[in-house]
Amino acid sequence: MVSAPPLSVLLVDDEPQFRHGLKTLFSFYQINHCLELNVVGEAASVEQALKLAEEQHPALILLDLELAGGSGMTAIQRLGHIGFRGKILILSGHREDEWVFRAMQAGASGYIVKDRLAAELCEAITTLTQGNVYLSPDLATSFFRLFHFYAGRTLHACDQVHLTDREQEVLHWLVQGASNDEIASRLYITVATVKAHLTAIFEKLAVTSRTQAIVKALKLGLVCA
Repeated sequence: MVSAPPLSVLLVDDEPQFRHGLKTLFSFYQINHCLELNVVGEAASVEQALKLAEEQHPALILLDLELAGGSGMTAIQRLGHIGFRGKILILSGHREDEWVFRAMQAGASGYIVKDRLAAELCEAITTLTQGNVYLSPDLATSFFRLFHFYAGRTLHACDQVHLTDREQEVLHWLVQGASNDEIASRLYITVATVKAHLTAIFEKLAVTSRTQAIVKALKLGLVCA
């Protein structure tokens, strides 16, 4: 009987130590005959991830949502634009409802919170290779809580207001009460860029203050508190 070839995997995370930890975990899987995985590339940014995805055609991408010079959400969307046909499994430090919902809505096939990685990664990858979606019970609850929150509303509110992906991210952190400095730090952009995005957001929402923007965003269902 011929064994199946190893599953090709692309690691996308801007922390080298975390990527090294993943490879150590993969070695453990191989020793214990849990999974056969072949890392075909490592990326720390959206551009690197796109380039390697086009070159290597991995069956699976393990993707962080916060990357140097860009976001995982942007990566998911752009991978779709270039016709990536593999699976995307999110490995994130964020467990907030909206992060889970947006990632899955964007096209991810599964989502794991990083502090649950050792307990869930093998099962998650196996689940994805069987053609299913993976969410742990608590994240599934988060996802459907947001799904029901948006029930009866349009899921295309951002498109109607014409917010860009980055503007949606800035708006998310604005609603969470983050300052311009905090938003810049979380999104790896400058404070000047944050201010430029806020100016565009205010114009598109037809508001003149942070408070008005938050209220209107919640009313339209662009984000949830």
